[in-house]
Amino acid sequence: MQNRRDFLRQSALLAAGVMVAPRLFSESVTPGTKAKNIGIQLYSLRDKIGKDGIQSVLDAVAKIGYKNLETAGYNEGKIYGLAPADFKKRVTDLGMAFTSAHLGRSFSKDKSAEIMTWWDQAIEAHHEAGASYIVQASMPVNDKSKLEDLQLYCEYFSMVGARAAKAGLTFGYHNHTVEFKKIGDHVILDYMLKTVDPKNVCFELDVYWCQEGGANPVEYLKKYPDQFKLTHIKDDKEIGASGKMDFEGIFKQMKKNKIRDWYVEIEQYTSGDAVVSARESWEFLNNKKFVR
Repeated sequence: MQNRRDFLRQSALLAAGVMVAPRLFSESVTPGTKAKNIGIQLYSLRDKIGKDGIQSVLDAVAKIGYKNLETAGYNEGKIYGLAPADFKKRVTDLGMAFTSAHLGRSFSKDKSAEIMTWWDQAIEAHHEAGASYIVQASMPVNDKSKLEDLQLYCEYFSMVGARAAKAGLTFGYHNHTVEFKKIGDHVILDYMLKTVDPKNVCFELDVYWCQEGGANPVEYLKKYPDQFKLTHIKDDKEIGASGKMDFEGIFKQMKKNKIRDWYVEIEQYTSGDAVVSARESWEFLNNKKFVR
Protein backbone atom coordinates (compact mmCIF):
# COMPACT_ATOMS: atom_id res chain seq x y z
CA MET A 1 0.00 0.00 0.00
CA GLN A 2 1.21 3.47 -0.78
CA ASN A 3 2.28 5.33 2.36
CA ARG A 4 1.92 9.10 2.56
CA ARG A 5 5.23 9.80 4.25
CA ASP A 6 5.94 12.25 1.43
CA PHE A 7 2.73 14.17 2.07
CA LEU A 8 4.58 17.28 3.25
CA ARG A 9 5.34 18.10 -0.35
CA GLN A 10 2.60 20.62 -0.96
CA SER A 11 0.06 19.89 -3.65
CA ALA A 12 -0.34 22.45 -6.40
CA LEU A 13 -3.24 20.75 -8.14
CA LEU A 14 -5.28 23.12 -10.28
CA ALA A 15 -9.02 22.85 -10.35
CA ALA A 16 -10.89 22.34 -13.58
CA GLY A 17 -14.52 22.29 -14.62
CA VAL A 18 -17.40 24.65 -14.08
CA MET A 19 -20.00 25.04 -11.37
CA VAL A 20 -22.98 22.75 -11.53
CA ALA A 21 -26.44 23.07 -10.07
CA PRO A 22 -26.71 22.02 -6.41
CA ARG A 23 -27.21 18.31 -5.85
CA LEU A 24 -28.43 17.98 -2.29
CA PHE A 25 -29.43 14.33 -2.40
CA SER A 26 -27.33 11.40 -3.49
CA GLU A 27 -28.52 9.08 -6.22
CA SER A 28 -26.90 6.27 -4.19
CA VAL A 29 -29.36 6.71 -1.35
CA THR A 30 -32.46 4.53 -1.42
CA PRO A 31 -35.59 6.71 -1.63
CA GLY A 32 -37.17 7.22 1.78
CA THR A 33 -33.92 6.58 3.68
CA LYS A 34 -31.54 9.08 5.22
CA ALA A 35 -27.88 8.96 4.29
CA LYS A 36 -25.45 8.71 7.19
CA ASN A 37 -22.94 11.40 7.98
CA ILE A 38 -20.02 9.71 6.22
CA GLY A 39 -16.87 11.68 5.42
CA ILE A 40 -14.07 11.12 2.91
CA GLN A 41 -10.45 12.21 2.65
CA LEU A 42 -10.11 13.52 -0.90
CA TYR A 43 -6.63 12.00 -1.15
CA SER A 44 -8.63 8.86 -1.91
CA LEU A 45 -9.36 10.31 -5.36
CA ARG A 46 -6.01 12.03 -5.94
CA ASP A 47 -5.44 10.66 -9.44
CA LYS A 48 -8.91 11.67 -10.61
CA ILE A 49 -8.36 15.15 -9.19
CA GLY A 50 -5.14 15.41 -11.16
CA LYS A 51 -6.78 14.16 -14.35
CA ASP A 52 -10.29 15.63 -14.24
CA GLY A 53 -10.06 18.47 -11.73
CA ILE A 54 -11.51 19.03 -8.29
CA GLN A 55 -15.04 19.86 -9.44
CA SER A 56 -15.41 16.44 -11.06
CA VAL A 57 -14.44 14.77 -7.79
CA LEU A 58 -16.72 16.96 -5.69
CA ASP A 59 -19.60 16.04 -7.99
CA ALA A 60 -18.72 12.34 -7.73
CA VAL A 61 -18.49 12.11 -3.94
CA ALA A 62 -21.65 14.19 -3.47
CA LYS A 63 -23.50 11.86 -5.85
CA ILE A 64 -22.34 8.83 -3.85
CA GLY A 65 -23.65 10.34 -0.62
CA TYR A 66 -20.58 11.61 1.27
CA LYS A 67 -21.36 14.52 3.57
CA ASN A 68 -18.05 15.69 5.08
CA LEU A 69 -14.77 16.35 3.30
CA GLU A 70 -11.16 16.35 4.38
CA THR A 71 -8.82 17.87 1.81
CA ALA A 72 -5.23 17.16 0.82
CA GLY A 73 -4.53 19.92 -1.69
CA TYR A 74 -3.41 23.19 -0.11
CA ASN A 75 -0.79 25.46 -1.66
CA GLU A 76 -0.01 29.18 -1.29
CA GLY A 77 -3.36 30.27 0.06
CA LYS A 78 -5.45 28.15 -2.28
CA ILE A 79 -7.27 24.83 -1.89
CA TYR A 80 -6.95 22.64 -4.98
CA GLY A 81 -6.06 25.80 -6.87
CA LEU A 82 -9.22 27.61 -5.76
CA ALA A 83 -9.69 30.65 -3.58
CA PRO A 84 -10.96 29.46 -0.15
CA ALA A 85 -14.37 31.12 -0.53
CA ASP A 86 -14.80 29.55 -3.97
CA PHE A 87 -13.94 26.08 -2.69
CA LYS A 88 -16.36 26.49 0.23
CA LYS A 89 -19.18 27.53 -2.10
CA ARG A 90 -18.63 24.59 -4.45
CA VAL A 91 -18.76 22.18 -1.51
CA THR A 92 -21.81 23.69 0.16
CA ASP A 93 -23.67 23.98 -3.15
CA LEU A 94 -23.44 20.20 -3.35
CA GLY A 95 -24.87 19.73 0.14
CA MET A 96 -21.55 18.80 1.77
CA ALA A 97 -19.34 20.36 4.45
CA PHE A 98 -15.59 21.04 4.36
CA THR A 99 -14.57 20.10 7.88
CA SER A 100 -10.88 19.16 7.88
CA ALA A 101 -7.69 19.56 5.86
CA HIS A 102 -4.32 17.84 5.60
CA LEU A 103 -1.35 20.14 5.10
CA GLY A 104 1.98 20.73 6.74
CA ARG A 105 5.58 21.83 6.87
CA SER A 106 8.70 20.26 8.27
CA PHE A 107 10.45 22.36 10.89
CA SER A 108 13.88 23.80 11.49
CA LYS A 109 14.80 26.46 14.02
CA ASP A 110 16.68 28.59 11.49
CA LYS A 111 13.53 28.88 9.34
CA SER A 112 11.04 29.24 12.18
CA ALA A 113 9.79 32.72 11.19
CA GLU A 114 9.28 31.68 7.55
CA ILE A 115 7.46 28.51 8.58
CA MET A 116 5.14 30.32 10.97
CA THR A 117 4.34 32.89 8.30
CA TRP A 118 3.38 29.99 6.02
CA TRP A 119 1.11 28.62 8.75
CA ASP A 120 -0.50 32.03 9.31
CA GLN A 121 -1.52 32.15 5.64
CA ALA A 122 -2.72 28.55 5.74
CA ILE A 123 -4.76 29.15 8.89
CA GLU A 124 -6.37 32.23 7.36
CA ALA A 125 -7.25 30.34 4.16
CA HIS A 126 -8.83 27.40 5.97
CA HIS A 127 -10.71 29.67 8.34
CA GLU A 128 -12.16 31.47 5.33
CA ALA A 129 -13.07 28.14 3.73
CA GLY A 130 -14.98 27.07 6.83
CA ALA A 131 -12.83 24.16 8.03
CA SER A 132 -12.80 23.16 11.69
CA TYR A 133 -9.53 21.19 11.69
CA ILE A 134 -6.12 21.47 10.05
CA VAL A 135 -4.02 18.33 10.35
CA GLN A 136 -0.36 17.62 9.65
CA ALA A 137 -0.18 14.20 8.03
CA SER A 138 3.38 13.18 8.93
CA MET A 139 6.76 14.41 10.16
CA PRO A 140 10.41 13.56 9.44
CA VAL A 141 10.90 11.82 12.79
CA ASN A 142 11.22 8.05 13.18
CA ASP A 143 12.73 5.40 15.42
CA LYS A 144 16.20 6.33 14.18
CA SER A 145 15.77 9.92 15.36
CA LYS A 146 16.83 11.34 18.69
CA LEU A 147 14.31 12.03 21.43
CA GLU A 148 15.26 15.72 21.17
CA ASP A 149 14.03 15.71 17.57
CA LEU A 150 10.66 14.38 18.67
CA GLN A 151 10.53 16.90 21.50
CA LEU A 152 11.21 19.68 18.99
CA TYR A 153 8.27 18.60 16.85
CA CYS A 154 6.00 18.44 19.89
CA GLU A 155 6.94 22.03 20.67
CA TYR A 156 6.47 23.00 17.03
CA PHE A 157 3.01 21.46 16.83
CA SER A 158 2.03 23.18 20.07
CA MET A 159 3.06 26.53 18.58
CA VAL A 160 1.06 25.91 15.41
CA GLY A 161 -1.89 24.75 17.50
CA ALA A 162 -1.87 27.96 19.53
CA ARG A 163 -1.97 30.04 16.33
CA ALA A 164 -4.77 27.92 14.89
CA ALA A 165 -6.80 28.21 18.09
CA LYS A 166 -6.76 32.00 17.88
CA ALA A 167 -8.53 31.69 14.51
CA GLY A 168 -11.07 29.20 15.84
CA LEU A 169 -9.42 26.16 14.24
CA THR A 170 -8.09 23.00 15.88
CA PHE A 171 -4.67 21.73 14.83
CA GLY A 172 -4.06 17.99 14.79
CA TYR A 173 -1.56 15.29 13.87
CA HIS A 174 -2.24 12.12 11.85
CA ASN A 175 -0.26 8.90 12.34
CA HIS A 176 1.23 6.32 10.03
CA THR A 177 2.94 3.11 11.25
CA VAL A 178 6.24 4.66 12.33
CA GLU A 179 4.62 6.42 15.28
CA PHE A 180 4.13 3.04 16.95
CA LYS A 181 7.86 2.39 17.00
CA LYS A 182 10.11 3.50 19.84
CA ILE A 183 12.81 6.06 20.36
CA GLY A 184 14.62 4.58 23.32
CA ASP A 185 11.93 3.55 25.79
CA HIS A 186 9.27 5.84 24.32
CA VAL A 187 6.60 4.86 21.81
CA ILE A 188 6.62 7.85 19.47
CA LEU A 189 2.86 8.43 19.40
CA ASP A 190 2.45 8.03 23.16
CA TYR A 191 5.28 10.47 23.77
CA MET A 192 3.58 12.98 21.48
CA LEU A 193 0.21 12.51 23.18
CA LYS A 194 1.80 13.15 26.56
CA THR A 195 4.06 16.03 25.48
CA VAL A 196 2.13 18.36 23.16
CA ASP A 197 -0.08 21.06 24.63
CA PRO A 198 -3.43 19.20 24.85
CA LYS A 199 -5.36 22.47 24.74
CA ASN A 200 -4.03 23.27 21.28
CA VAL A 201 -3.17 19.94 19.62
CA CYS A 202 -5.47 17.01 18.93
CA PHE A 203 -4.83 13.75 17.09
CA GLU A 204 -6.42 11.96 14.16
CA LEU A 205 -6.11 8.20 14.60
CA ASP A 206 -5.62 6.37 11.33
CA VAL A 207 -7.03 3.04 12.49
CA TYR A 208 -5.49 1.02 9.67
CA TRP A 209 -1.95 2.34 10.11
CA CYS A 210 -2.37 1.88 13.85
CA GLN A 211 -3.14 -1.80 13.37
CA GLU A 212 -0.44 -2.23 10.74
CA GLY A 213 1.97 -0.66 13.23
CA GLY A 214 1.24 -3.46 15.68
CA ALA A 215 -1.17 -1.59 17.95
CA ASN A 216 -4.89 -1.90 18.67
CA PRO A 217 -6.92 1.11 17.50
CA VAL A 218 -9.76 0.42 19.96
CA GLU A 219 -7.31 0.35 22.86
CA TYR A 220 -5.71 3.61 21.74
CA LEU A 221 -9.11 5.27 21.57
CA LYS A 222 -9.86 3.97 25.07
CA LYS A 223 -6.50 5.12 26.44
CA TYR A 224 -6.67 8.67 25.07
CA PRO A 225 -10.39 9.51 24.86
CA ASP A 226 -9.89 13.27 25.06
CA GLN A 227 -7.11 13.71 22.51
CA PHE A 228 -8.33 11.72 19.51
CA LYS A 229 -10.87 14.06 17.94
CA LEU A 230 -10.85 12.58 14.43
CA THR A 231 -10.26 9.21 12.77
CA HIS A 232 -9.37 7.81 9.38
CA ILE A 233 -11.44 4.76 8.53
CA LYS A 234 -9.22 2.67 6.27
CA ASP A 235 -8.65 -0.88 5.07
CA ASP A 236 -6.24 -2.63 2.69
CA LYS A 237 -8.36 -1.34 -0.17
CA GLU A 238 -12.10 -0.64 0.02
CA ILE A 239 -13.55 -0.35 3.51
CA GLY A 240 -14.58 -3.78 4.80
CA ALA A 241 -13.00 -5.68 1.92
CA SER A 242 -10.20 -7.37 3.88
CA GLY A 243 -12.30 -8.51 6.83
CA LYS A 244 -9.37 -7.95 9.18
CA MET A 245 -10.40 -4.59 10.62
CA ASP A 246 -12.71 -4.52 13.65
CA PHE A 247 -14.79 -1.62 12.38
CA GLU A 248 -17.69 -2.43 14.69
CA GLY A 249 -15.43 -2.20 17.74
CA ILE A 250 -13.82 0.95 16.42
CA PHE A 251 -17.12 2.69 15.78
CA LYS A 252 -18.54 1.65 19.14
CA GLN A 253 -15.51 3.17 20.88
CA MET A 254 -15.72 6.26 18.71
CA LYS A 255 -19.30 6.69 19.88
CA LYS A 256 -18.24 6.37 23.52
CA ASN A 257 -15.54 8.98 22.90
CA LYS A 258 -18.07 11.23 21.13
CA ILE A 259 -15.92 11.36 17.98
CA ARG A 260 -18.08 12.95 15.29
CA ASP A 261 -15.48 13.70 12.61
CA TRP A 262 -14.15 10.75 10.64
CA TYR A 263 -13.14 10.14 7.05
CA VAL A 264 -12.89 7.20 4.70
CA GLU A 265 -9.46 6.99 3.10
CA ILE A 266 -8.69 4.60 0.25
CA GLU A 267 -5.14 4.22 -1.03
CA GLN A 268 -5.52 1.19 -3.33
CA TYR A 269 -8.45 0.10 -5.48
CA THR A 270 -9.56 -3.40 -6.39
CA SER A 271 -11.05 -2.25 -9.70
CA GLY A 272 -8.48 0.45 -10.37
CA ASP A 273 -11.29 3.01 -10.25
CA ALA A 274 -11.22 5.39 -7.27
CA VAL A 275 -14.86 6.41 -7.67
CA VAL A 276 -16.02 2.78 -7.66
CA SER A 277 -13.94 2.14 -4.52
CA ALA A 278 -15.34 5.24 -2.86
CA ARG A 279 -18.89 4.09 -3.64
CA GLU A 280 -18.25 0.55 -2.34
CA SER A 281 -16.75 1.94 0.86
CA TRP A 282 -19.71 4.27 1.37
CA GLU A 283 -22.19 1.46 0.80
CA PHE A 284 -20.42 -0.81 3.29
CA LEU A 285 -20.56 1.84 6.01
CA ASN A 286 -24.04 3.11 5.17
CA ASN A 287 -25.42 -0.43 5.55
CA LYS A 288 -23.86 -1.07 8.96
CA LYS A 289 -26.04 -0.48 12.02
CA PHE A 290 -23.01 0.43 14.11
CA VAL A 291 -22.34 3.45 11.87
CA ARG A 292 -24.53 6.41 12.79
